[in-house]
Amino acid sequence: MNLSYKSVSVILLFSLLYRVEKKRKDPEGASKDEKKKPKPSPAPAAPSAPRDVGTFKSMSGNLQYKFGVLAKIVKHMKQRHSLGDDHPLTLDEILDETNQLDVGSKVKQWLLTESLIQNPKLEQTPEGGFLFKPPYKIRDKKALLRLLKQHDLKGLGGILLDDVQESLPNCEKALKHLQNEIIYVTRPLDKKKILFYNDRTAQLTVDEEFQKLWRGIAVESVDDDKIEEYLEKQGIRSMQDHGPKKPVIPKRKKANNRKRTHKKPRDNEHLADVLETYEDK
Repeated sequence: MNLSYKSVSVILLFSLLYRVEKKRKDPEGASKDEKKKPKPSPAPAAPSAPRDVGTFKSMSGNLQYKFGVLAKIVKHMKQRHSLGDDHPLTLDEILDETNQLDVGSKVKQWLLTESLIQNPKLEQTPEGGFLFKPPYKIRDKKALLRLLKQHDLKGLGGILLDDVQESLPNCEKALKHLQNEIIYVTRPLDKKKILFYNDRTAQLTVDEEFQKLWRGIAVESVDDDKIEEYLEKQGIRSMQDHGPKKPVIPKRKKANNRKRTHKKPRDNEHLADVLETYEDK
């Protein structure tokens, strides 16, 4: 069988194309025996070490650092106010005075946009500076005495000594000058001192005998009705005319649903003496 050179090249080309097509269908070239073998299931991945503990520690550390910076700022601004230094400071000036110039940009952004603005102990000026925000706006002893008088007149009670010390610069010196104008009362629950205005016009001299009688009578477990009953037995009735009177609520009249019927005159009976008949005339 004699084949030409052209026919041999065509046969070789077809065989090459057949092999290329077979490789595409079976790229790994695996044998039939290997294909029949079941593929082993992948082994379960080993559990990775938990990272929550590390992230929690890093987050808590960042929060502690940020709030530590804020605490130093508030403490410094409070000390400045107590010394009478009342001009506002920018954030960079505050960080410089508190020796915290190494604070990062993220912490600065947090201070400017959240913590310093929302802190109840600080206030921001229109120019962007920051000041300490005291409980009361008092700058000297006259302002303190005026505040105590207003509380006394309006019946608002006293003022905590802690709030006065936090609000008034050079507080101890001012309190020493006003020692005759102020009454100190210690609160029994937490032992904190409260300041009241000493109104000398309301001072009365009471005889010691009456004071002993007043202090010797215990009325803690006696209500108002029992006190009133005791006074009535003793012939004392003056308390009945004093005190707030209970408003008397007027009783509502019951609505009468019955319709009132008026008798209508019939046949002009009410005009019997006036009318005349003209039938016979």
